[in-house]
Amino acid sequence: MRKTTSNPKYTFTKRGIYYYSRLVPSDLRHHYRTARLVQSLKTRSTREACKLSRLLTQRLEAYWQNIRIDKQEIPCEFLLKDSVHQVKLTDAMMLYFELRGNNKSELFFVSSRRHVDYLIEATGDYPIKHYTTADATRYRKWLQGRGLANASVRKAIACIRAILNLAIGELGLALQNPFANIYLPSASEDRKKRRPISVDDIRLIQTACMEINDDLRWLVALISDTGMRLAEAAGLMQSDVCLDEKIPHIVIKPHPHRSLKTKCSERIIPLVGAALWAAKQIKRNATGAYCFPRYSNEMGCNANSASAALNKWIKSRTKKDYVIHGFRHSFRDRLRAVDAQSEMIDQLGGWSLQTIGQQYGTGHNLERMHQTMCKISINSAD
Repeated sequence: MRKTTSNPKYTFTKRGIYYYSRLVPSDLRHHYRTARLVQSLKTRSTREACKLSRLLTQRLEAYWQNIRIDKQEIPCEFLLKDSVHQVKLTDAMMLYFELRGNNKSELFFVSSRRHVDYLIEATGDYPIKHYTTADATRYRKWLQGRGLANASVRKAIACIRAILNLAIGELGLALQNPFANIYLPSASEDRKKRRPISVDDIRLIQTACMEINDDLRWLVALISDTGMRLAEAAGLMQSDVCLDEKIPHIVIKPHPHRSLKTKCSERIIPLVGAALWAAKQIKRNATGAYCFPRYSNEMGCNANSASAALNKWIKSRTKKDYVIHGFRHSFRDRLRAVDAQSEMIDQLGGWSLQTIGQQYGTGHNLERMHQTMCKISINSAD
């Protein structure tokens, strides 16, 4: 391929044939699969190539201008009776926050705003009537191009779909949601099964926690013998840790800075083994209302930050591909190993109830649960 100065504008020759070559403007790049357009002019004549190049240039620039105009706001649109022309994606997001944001954690607002920002970066912030199914599929490809897992792609698109559904319904807009019926990859396609942590490795980790004896290790030890979710543990208040009772325990309940995954997540867990040791260290070293002020304050609970640090440490200690959530899988296996009733396992772990019958009564009492928990204790230290 050789380009010479004698060629007509936007052309080059290859084996004597003229080709048209044009970079796609950056603001329209997301409409194309490639950054450069190349098309054979099917002629060896310089004069003919010049005519065809001018014609293609005129048609392309007219087409690009139409795209830009279509995405722009309509002049004097505030005078239109149909409010659909005035509602942008960011307007729809603010309506979503107003109507759906009551009693939501900070994570709800942060994640929703992030998904909207992603869409704006991928396609632009337009009146919502201008978004099309093609924009939705471009957004999906853009998210995948950033390396997001399928589960994260599904969450992002579900968030945008919910925002637009609410705006369309509340404002009575005669629109179909372009994000409603696009193909979404299965989250199970990229989901790695989290490995339960073996009892030997739990013992190794708990021993290391007691030797290092800092707030990160208290968090690990606490989770290792309670099966708590990371956010549940990282968001604990000092008032949730009850050591002066006959049976030491932790109360897991929602707080303004940290909500719970489900209603069943509210529960009481007796403290035994390394979890009891960690709870004592937390109380002895308390400096405020939060058990783990490194990760929790009145603004929220940053469990994601905790996850990255703890996973790295656990892997370095065990030399295995474990993650902090693996303790929760192990917790259920350890309870099975001592023949704990399935109802008690669900109650201790905050797992969803499997039958209507489980919703009757008050469940297992603290003493019975403590007796069962003592059977799975591995390490203990004062």
